[in-house]
Amino acid sequence: SVAIFGALRRLALALPQPAAVRSRPGRVWRWRNLLVSFAHSVLAGLWALLSLWHSPELLSDIQDGYSVSGHLLVCFSSGYFIHDTLDIIFNHQSRSSWEYLVHHAMAISAFVSLIVTGRFLVAAVLLLLVEVSNIFLTVRMLLKMSNVPSPALYEANKYINLVMYFAFRLAPQAYLTWYFLRYVEVQGQGAFLTANLLLLDAMILMYFSRLLRSDFFPSLRKGSAGRDVDGEKFLID
Repeated sequence: SVAIFGALRRLALALPQPAAVRSRPGRVWRWRNLLVSFAHSVLAGLWALLSLWHSPELLSDIQDGYSVSGHLLVCFSSGYFIHDTLDIIFNHQSRSSWEYLVHHAMAISAFVSLIVTGRFLVAAVLLLLVEVSNIFLTVRMLLKMSNVPSPALYEANKYINLVMYFAFRLAPQAYLTWYFLRYVEVQGQGAFLTANLLLLDAMILMYFSRLLRSDFFPSLRKGSAGRDVDGEKFLID
C-alpha cells in the first residue's frame, strides 16, 4: 500500500491548487500531503466502519477476534503511515512535523506487532475509526489554507468536526483505554500496546485542547500571532 499512496501523491501534484496555496511556496507541500491524508481517511474510515458493521461479533473479542478485512485494513494503514513518514523526512519537514513522526512511529510499531501475531486486530480497527473524524479535520485545514470565502461552510464543518471528534476519536480511545487497563495483561505485547495507547491518549487530549482553543475559544490561543505555519501539518492555527 506504500506504492498506492505514492501514486496518490503524484496525482495530488497534478491537481490544481488554490491561489492562496500557489502564492505561498511553504504551503504547497502541506496541501499535497493533506490531500493524500484525506484520501487515506476516507478509505480507512469507511473500511473500519464496514468491517465492524459486517462482523459486529468481533467487538466481543478484542484480543483474539479476527477478520481478513480487519487484517488487510491494518496492513493498508501501515503503508500510509510508512509513506507519510518518508514524505515528511525526504521533504525536510521533520522539524515542523515532528509530532506526526512520533505518532507514526507508535502506529507502525504497534500495527506491525498486530500483523505478525494476529492478535488485537479488533482494537486496531476500533482505533482506525478515528479516520472518520480525520475526514472533517482535514477538510477544516484545507479550508483554512485555501482561504475559501465561505464562512458558513467553515462554521458548519467546525461543529460537525467537533461531533465527529467525540464520536470517532475520543469515544473509541476512551473505551480501549478502559479495556486494556482492565482486561489486558501488562506483559509482552499487551504491555507494549498499553503503553502506546496511553501515549496516544495524551496526544489526543492535546490535539483536542488545540482544536477547542482555535475554533471555539480563540482568545485563549498563545504564541500564534504572526507565526508562519505554512509547512506544519498539525493543528496549531
